[in-house]
Amino acid sequence: MIDAGYSLAQIAVIAGVTALIRFLPFLVFHKGTPKAVLYLGEVLPYAIIGMLVVYCLKNVSFISGTHGIPEGLSVLLVVLLHRWRHNTLLSIAGGTVCYMVLVQAVF
Repeated sequence: MIDAGYSLAQIAVIAGVTALIRFLPFLVFHKGTPKAVLYLGEVLPYAIIGMLVVYCLKNVSFISGTHGIPEGLSVLLVVLLHRWRHNTLLSIAGGTVCYMVLVQAVF
């Protein structure tokens, strides 16, 4: 059995590191945020989304099986939902449900 003191010390260290990670940018950039960091804040979300799309679609075969139809329809639904409602969670959930229904029930 793990000692209660050990567990409390572990929780304290985890909380301390989490707080340090969250407060460190404010301590480091107290005079203002560098232009490079602002630039990365603007372009990285789009780069990450692009990487996720490539990763999710990397094993899709357009010449066999379902020919990528469930994946293509789900991606289209995600784009349409996001353009319509601008809600990331709705877009992700809608695309996931669409893909699962197509794969499990249709194809």
